[in-house]
Amino acid sequence: MAAQQPTAAPRPPVHGPVHVPVHVAVIMDGNGRWAAARHLPRVAGHREGARAVRRTIEAAIDQGVAWLTLYAFSSENWRRPAGEVLDLTGLLRHYLKSEIAELRANGVRLRIIGDRARFPADIQAELATAESSTAANTRLNLNVALSYGARDEIAQAARALAIEARAGRLDPEAIDAAAVAARLSTAGMPDPDLLIRTSGEQRLSNFLLWQAAYAELVFQDVLWPDYGATHFAAALAEFARRERRFGARPG
Repeated sequence: MAAQQPTAAPRPPVHGPVHVPVHVAVIMDGNGRWAAARHLPRVAGHREGARAVRRTIEAAIDQGVAWLTLYAFSSENWRRPAGEVLDLTGLLRHYLKSEIAELRANGVRLRIIGDRARFPADIQAELATAESSTAANTRLNLNVALSYGARDEIAQAARALAIEARAGRLDPEAIDAAAVAARLSTAGMPDPDLLIRTSGEQRLSNFLLWQAAYAELVFQDVLWPDYGATHFAAALAEFARRERRFGARPG
């Protein structure tokens, strides 16, 4: 069933025309470099990055953003050293236990996109509980990408279409972009208007490759643990200066 568009939080008064993106996606990058610069273990960067997540959620609510998608753990991250993966899954457990009540109280609905089956059973159960306990919230839709890879997501959608076509439930001639989108993990959600990447890197890293086809890209030279409301506002201000044409020629 398609997700309903939430009622956005009240927007602060502004002077002149300001265009607030409906959906902002963020590649949260730089935790390891932040820790290395301070001669700390990488997990310290991840812990501080979790605090930046809270600040960014609050900033999105304050700015009137309706959808926020955060790239928390890629499918490629499973190839990191076993100790770091263990630290990351432990931090995820802690986050689910300590932050969900606040998300619920602040009107945030949580959804998980990605292959959650790769996580231990207790984390899968916690994720399901977090989603169900926030399902009625409408102030902000928060998507967290865990064990997520865009190429795998598109391949899974293609397999689903092939299975339906082979079974005679779908005419191959009827397969179009909408049919593919309907079988992605983001089905029923608006595509991102703005995609932010922190740490100064300028690539998409297998994140929302289909959905970000017409997103405005903003690359910010700040490590994720240092990210906050000022950086988020700057990205939204840059978005407001852009002229979005969606492939059309200027008039």
